Amino acid sequence: MAKKAVATFSAKSGAKTMVKCIRMDKSSKTGAYMFKEELVEAEKVKDFFAKK
Repeated sequence: MAKKAVATFSAKSGAKTMVKCIRMDKSSKTGAYMFKEELVEAEKVKDFFAKK
């Protein structure tokens, strides 16, 4: 069963729209790819993907 993480944020009144972002980064030590997941506000999605 999958959890509904976003449902808890929308239940609060006045809550901002949250988006789950997943970015793939390459590790400098092993060369393997790692995935970074984060819940961010909809307006800050471009900032999340711009930083490394």
